[in-house]
Amino acid sequence: MLWYPYTQMKHANRLPKMVAGHGVMMELEDGRKLIDGISSWWSVIHGYNHPVLNTALAEQAGKFAHVMLGGLTHEPALQLAEALVRITPAGLNHVFFSDSGSIGVEVALKTAIQYWKNLGYQGKTKIVSLKNGYHGDTFKAMEVSDDSDFSHAFADVLHRDFIVEIPEGGFDAPADLVQPAIDQLEHLLISNSENIAAFIVEPIVQCAGGFHIYSPLYLRAARELCNKYNVLLIFDEVATGFGRTGKLFAAEHAGVTPDIMVVGKALTAGYMGHAATLSTDAVYHSFLGESYEKALMHGPTFMANALTCTVALKSIELFEQEDYLSKIKQINTIINQEFDTINSPFIADKRSIGAIGVIEFKDAAMLNGFKAFAMDKGVWLRPIGNVLYLMPPYIIQADELKSIINVMQKWVDQST
Repeated sequence: MLWYPYTQMKHANRLPKMVAGHGVMMELEDGRKLIDGISSWWSVIHGYNHPVLNTALAEQAGKFAHVMLGGLTHEPALQLAEALVRITPAGLNHVFFSDSGSIGVEVALKTAIQYWKNLGYQGKTKIVSLKNGYHGDTFKAMEVSDDSDFSHAFADVLHRDFIVEIPEGGFDAPADLVQPAIDQLEHLLISNSENIAAFIVEPIVQCAGGFHIYSPLYLRAARELCNKYNVLLIFDEVATGFGRTGKLFAAEHAGVTPDIMVVGKALTAGYMGHAATLSTDAVYHSFLGESYEKALMHGPTFMANALTCTVALKSIELFEQEDYLSKIKQINTIINQEFDTINSPFIADKRSIGAIGVIEFKDAAMLNGFKAFAMDKGVWLRPIGNVLYLMPPYIIQADELKSIINVMQKWVDQST
């Protein structure tokens, strides 16, 4: 029997089976067609069955599908590394590939901790992260995530270090609302910087942890504080990268470059798992030496898989050639317009940024039964806790997007 994620299998019913997809539409075995409102966990940015991506994948498969990167290299890997250096914030000049966002985060954390050891520092091994943050399901990724349903089963073996508050007030928060969180971070660094290797954040938006949106002012301050107190800054852009927040990367909202950045999910347009961990020259050069002791000892079997690199390259090309940032701006305009009409005393907050729309309910119980309701209306949405959100493919048309939000509206209306 297939074991499904985040599921109590004792109570698992027979799941709907997808048999085909085209554009934003998912076709199920029972004949139903659903508009995908969450891009298959935020990755399928070009929709399903894209002919350009399919062709690129088939052409590479006709050459070779995979070869180990240990002791060998290949052109798709070299080209993708070059493309990522070109499009990410200036200064991220070195790329290490892996096969999932969680592993990309593991690589980032290992890199940060070994960086200080390579430079001769002792004891700089602890990590600072944000409240409500989520960085993946592997062990070190769980340790730098806030405690939640994703990790509570392992609470007795996880060794979390420091967790600080995100600033209040959302994206446009005035400086006085952001300052208390900045002060908390600085006080922590003043007292503990000799033991802290890095500060890891999901820039601008915390996705799986509740879709909290915060000010770029905080990221600018974090960059300055990390420089001041000799701590590396890591941006986890697995969910926020490739346009989801309205910029190609969320770091651009703040105009800062982290020391290490992780990308995944939309990197390969949802075709297959892959991630990349990028580093600055200073970080990379600390690993250069005459012995293995300074080398980064990590190497997933499928890192830089030729098929994944090929489809990622073509995905970036599509993004740039078809001006996806303009598409995302239009998506955001429609989300805001449609959300203005959704009101209920049961709603705690409505917020949006880029191609993300969020309705937060006062009680998670308010969303019981929503998934089945949406499917009956021809829409695929999957709430997280008390949050109903949409993160559609960027190719979605206005009428399709409005159909998704209309289903959200109907649910609110029937619940009020």
